[in-house]
Amino acid sequence: MLIGVIADDFTGASDIAVTLSKGLTGEGGLRTTQYLGVPQHPADPAVEAGVIALKSRSIPAADAVEQSLAACEWLLDQGCTQIIFKYCSTFDSTAEGNIGPVLDALTMRLQAKQVIVCPAFPTMGRTVYQGNLFVHDRPLNESGMEHHPITPMKDADIRRLLAQQAVTPVGHIAWQHVTQGSEPLRQQFASDDEVKLVVVDALSDHDLTIIGIAAAGLPLISGGSGIAQALPHNFIKAGLAQGGSQEQPAVQGLSAILVGSCSGATRGQIEAHQQHSAVLALDIQQVMQNNITADDIVQFILDHQADCPLVYSSGDPLSVKKAQEQYGQQRISQRLDQLFGDAARKLVYEAGIRRLVVGGGETSGAVVSALNLGSLQVGNEIDPGVPALFSRLAQPLALALKSGNFGRRDFFQHALNTLGGDNHLDKIE
Repeated sequence: MLIGVIADDFTGASDIAVTLSKGLTGEGGLRTTQYLGVPQHPADPAVEAGVIALKSRSIPAADAVEQSLAACEWLLDQGCTQIIFKYCSTFDSTAEGNIGPVLDALTMRLQAKQVIVCPAFPTMGRTVYQGNLFVHDRPLNESGMEHHPITPMKDADIRRLLAQQAVTPVGHIAWQHVTQGSEPLRQQFASDDEVKLVVVDALSDHDLTIIGIAAAGLPLISGGSGIAQALPHNFIKAGLAQGGSQEQPAVQGLSAILVGSCSGATRGQIEAHQQHSAVLALDIQQVMQNNITADDIVQFILDHQADCPLVYSSGDPLSVKKAQEQYGQQRISQRLDQLFGDAARKLVYEAGIRRLVVGGGETSGAVVSALNLGSLQVGNEIDPGVPALFSRLAQPLALALKSGNFGRRDFFQHALNTLGGDNHLDKIE
């Protein structure tokens, strides 16, 4: 294994896994496997990039540090020479953590000096300029993320946010320096002996390529998935990996869509889906009173197989806030995670679901934890940041794990089609 990734949620892990798998256009990437939690056994020797998906974004900072260090140790044991700490391209971290504390711990463990901090993902409109994170043309704290129910983002200045969280000093490399090219940037990393977290500006994929090539040899890098797009190139150029693309299977059979995100993009995708498919909205009041069970979800899914059934708990910000005031955000999250996890387990292991699409990072974490799949083969990209994932149980299972703000408007139908074999020949019956 060459590159190891520690991802703070499951959809983010999928996002960077497909980035490493495809690499730069025309060159290909690394043979990549996504692990659901820290594995208990050594990796397959054929794996070149290992991505460990944790559910550590919104847990207590000390727990996030402990889990991240455990993941780091396993990756180092597999031979990794470069570690990436992957977090969301909208940062999703309060003043109490968890990004800063985890970076502090990993920096110390790896004896890193210059640690890149770059959450940019230009394909999805996330850019960093003068140390500030933008979502399209809006500063992060004016993009809607300031209303996030778990990690409200009140400041766009990544330097200021990190300074509140981390004990490691924070630096900055402006976009004007990035555009000078990879070699001057690499020299800047190499010549500075001060240990620090360096926020690096990036406005385009080209900027991320420059940064990625300059990062060759750095023991620790952090950011969104975009920071990884040129990293396979460094190992291919050094003759340590061959590159190229890998074939993926296609799985047909019963399908289900489970959605727990309340982002604006996801709500629009649900609206588009219900125009031609069966959709069930879960009433939070009924869920919290235990009047809706996993069996109810399973029955709806099975009764509407001909109509691409979708079950969701999303709501508009006002209704979500009202429910949180009554029951508490943590209680609602725990109950929904349990409900979706139980439903997924019944759907896959009892009802025979073969294609499963999940919307929302927290919901994806609950679902894959409940399924206890261990590891997933990373396939082709369904939409930017969302790969097809495959697990071979007694029967094959295909998954798509979508972060709340990702995906085209017709994502859910498109994902099912892709998992089912559109444009693929090696279908598994």
